[in-house]
Amino acid sequence: MSNKLIIVVLDGLRYDVAIETLGYMEHLVEKGQALRSAVCSELPSLSRPLYEVLLTGTPSYSNGIHTNRSVRLSKHKSLFHLSKEAGLTNATASYYWVSELYNRAPFHYIEDRVQLNTDQAIQNGMFYFEDTYPDSHLLLDGEALRRRVQPDFLYIHSMNIDDIGHKHGGRSSEYREKVLLADNILAELMPIWLEEGYQVVVTADHGMSEQGQHGGTTEAERQVPLYMISNKTHKGMQDLLLPQLPFASFMCELMGLDKAETMPVLPQMWRSLLRQEEGNK
Repeated sequence: MSNKLIIVVLDGLRYDVAIETLGYMEHLVEKGQALRSAVCSELPSLSRPLYEVLLTGTPSYSNGIHTNRSVRLSKHKSLFHLSKEAGLTNATASYYWVSELYNRAPFHYIEDRVQLNTDQAIQNGMFYFEDTYPDSHLLLDGEALRRRVQPDFLYIHSMNIDDIGHKHGGRSSEYREKVLLADNILAELMPIWLEEGYQVVVTADHGMSEQGQHGGTTEAERQVPLYMISNKTHKGMQDLLLPQLPFASFMCELMGLDKAETMPVLPQMWRSLLRQEEGNK
């Protein structure tokens, strides 16, 4: 089984709109090619704190990333650190906050836009800094990086769904249009990634209220989708509401990495997604 992994984070994508709108991803679930479940995000349901959750498995009260204004390097080992330490190659096409968390803070717009063959946690990165940077460009930035450096771990993070949700609300036609666009691009890229032997995970950091907000405790703000295509997991719809905090630990399982000491042990709910339990790492 391949340990190579691509994670796609569609910032601000709420669960109900995802399952109604991601036609290609739902096709894969319906035909037994992918797993789909719901995830309940950590609090606060804000972007920068949840980037830290997804990549380090640590909660806001202990990691110190409390708001979107917490501009500093993470204190914890991320999936980038762990993949590098294991001798793997990693890469990301992401919003600049990811660079600020794991490579350098504050972000230098000229020097940090493209980072290749670094000796930092993120070895290869292309970073954007405007929320309107097109998802089509961003996803293809990720594919360009994949072709250039052949990473074992690739993290792709898009922002248009979140941006349009703030402007028009999480139930608007404009919001749904951006979700459809992301699905169309994934439909072009997914077969390539699978042919190249990657496992693929598609999820979101947080959702979006009908009023165009997130950060609070409502279902619309916290419930997000999780799609996984991997020979290591079951397929089809899983009737679960998974806690988000163990996400990074589960990604370690998919990549065959020992999890960081600060990452939680996988609870049974997450372990049940594995076709064959390989033991906690």
